[in-house]
Amino acid sequence: MRNSKIAGVGHYVPEKVVTNFDLEKLMETSDEWIRERTGIQERRYFQEGVDTTSNMGAKASMKALEMAGLKPEDVDMIVFATLSPDYVFPGSGVLMQREMGLKEIPALDVRNQCSGFVYALSVADQFIKTGMYDNILVVGSEIHSNGLDFSTRGRNVSVIFGDGAGAVVLTPSESNERGILSTHLHSDGEFAEELAVIDPGSTKKDRLTHEMIDEGTIYPYMNGNQVFKHAVTRFPEVIEEALNKNGYKASDVDMLIPHQANLRITSYIQQKMGLPAEKVMSNIHKYGNTTAASVPIALSEAVQEGRIKEGDLVCMAAFGSGFTWASALIRW
Repeated sequence: MRNSKIAGVGHYVPEKVVTNFDLEKLMETSDEWIRERTGIQERRYFQEGVDTTSNMGAKASMKALEMAGLKPEDVDMIVFATLSPDYVFPGSGVLMQREMGLKEIPALDVRNQCSGFVYALSVADQFIKTGMYDNILVVGSEIHSNGLDFSTRGRNVSVIFGDGAGAVVLTPSESNERGILSTHLHSDGEFAEELAVIDPGSTKKDRLTHEMIDEGTIYPYMNGNQVFKHAVTRFPEVIEEALNKNGYKASDVDMLIPHQANLRITSYIQQKMGLPAEKVMSNIHKYGNTTAASVPIALSEAVQEGRIKEGDLVCMAAFGSGFTWASALIRW
């Protein structure tokens, strides 16, 4: 079977910049507190009537297509990762398809939160490996800012998240020694409620009540200690799994693109792997945690900055709600 390769990358972030000082006006927090615990200095928030999850994905996708030398009509499939779709249903994939004026191609939505993009990349990789499709858009796009609790009660979560989108174009590789070498996907539902938005869901007779709003169950909940403990275990495990599968060691990695969850987690992974700072992409200080969009945004910026060159060994890894975790190893 043939390998797939990333032929183009692109990202889009909303114009509105929200700093830690802006958040100080909304809740009991401080710039120092946020930086110390997360590494975040600012993030982007969408503008109503301008940005949507699907149109941000479309803007990132157009940049990726341009880099790949392809036109929208060349796209055979969309795989769209998000936890914040435009509507409850249908998914954002078909809305992006409409936005881009694409022909009647399949559009598949993936809902694996922070691991969503790497999961989506793995799904798209299989379609190219089997020869079913040739050009696939893989997108991660999120709007978090309209679903956060900006009271002091919600500060531990709300200071972390931002909005944005990233995309790649997958095409067949000319060589099986280049492109996506392997992907690795895992989950453990035992901890599903440790990082979750519980309501409105389908487990209760009334999907949305005043009680849910008052109790804050409509907002993201995170058990920070549990998430951190599992993240610093699963990240190195799934990276090592990818390296072992392909006969490499940590020192062979030219660029690590981790999900931008928390600077402390990224720093731990860097130290655990013995990698210098220049081989680990970090942009959480600018964008916060953009969930499914964080890996493709970071990848796009790394390419844009010339930090990834042909022949480099690139590893992507993510961990998040579910818990789910995943990695992809790529010979660029």
